[in-house]
This record gives sequence, C-alpha cells and structure tokens, in this order.
Amino acid sequence: MAAVVSNNQRVKRAQIVAAAKKVLATQGLAACTARAVADASPLTKSAIHYYFHDVDEIVDEAMSAHVDAMLASLRSAAEAEGDPDERLWRVVEAYLATFADLPHAAFLWFEYWVAASRRESLDAAAGMLDRVHALLVEVLPGQAASETAHQILSWLLGTIVQQQVRPQPLATLRQELARITG
Repeated sequence: MAAVVSNNQRVKRAQIVAAAKKVLATQGLAACTARAVADASPLTKSAIHYYFHDVDEIVDEAMSAHVDAMLASLRSAAEAEGDPDERLWRVVEAYLATFADLPHAAFLWFEYWVAASRRESLDAAAGMLDRVHALLVEVLPGQAASETAHQILSWLLGTIVQQQVRPQPLATLRQELARITG
C-alpha cells in the first residue's frame, strides 16, 4: 500500500529536487551531497533526510527532472517543424544544442549512468533513456521507427561525447543521421 503524501510533503520534496538539479548542473554528481542540497535549498540537512531515503533517490529524481525539461524542449522543436521529413532533424539539432550549450551536462549524464550501474540501480536511468527513445519514435515515420530510434539514440550518445572532443559541423552530423535513417 502506497503512503499518502500530503501537499506539504510534495512541496518540500520538489524544493529538494530543484536544489539537487541546481547542484548537479553547476557542481556535478560528486558534489551532490545532502549538505550541498540543503545549502542550495531553504531546508536543513535533517529535512533532506526526512523527505528522502538517501541522496541517490534525490539524484535519480533530479536527473529525471533534467530529462523531462530536455524532452519538453525537444518536443517544442518537433512541434515547431511542419515538415515531417525535417522534424527528426530539428529534434536532433535541439538535442545536440542542449549539450553544446552545457558541455558539462554530457559528462554529468555519463557520470550518473556509471554511478547508477555501480550501485546496481539502473531502473531510473533506463526509464530516462526509454523516454528519449519514445520521443524519437514519435517523430520517426514508418514501421521500423523503434529500431531506428534505438540506432539514433546510440548515435546521439556517442556524438555528444565526440562533439566535446572533436566537434563536427552540423552539416556533417546531418549527413551521418541521413545514413542511419536511410
């Protein structure tokens, strides 16, 4: 039986997650401690522990909130494009721009996935990948959309890292995407 959560508890949890998002975005995963989250929020460290089992739970929710914000941006990019053939490129371009504008975000994702793997708790990370995959399926035409979306997502994950090390022009990336989509 699920515990009943009051509105006050939801508000406090949301404040904690917002503070953790800020810590993650500015200082990285290693710095996201209960103390750092408390310092970034209007709550005390003991309140952080009262509302969450552990910091990993907070990090999972904060990372998920980051993904939700990115997905909202990607959906806006898709909805702004009327041409179905261009819709996928607009989503990919917005995805790449997110990580170009926030280069440390790419490393944060990979740090998070490594940390989740080490603690043998990949459900939250897998759910985030599933949501990105689902968006790609939405903007892809055809019966093989799920398989193509998987290939594109794998390509995107590698591309965001490569863009940090050896950036390629968007035209080159668009050609690579065209080869994937056929």
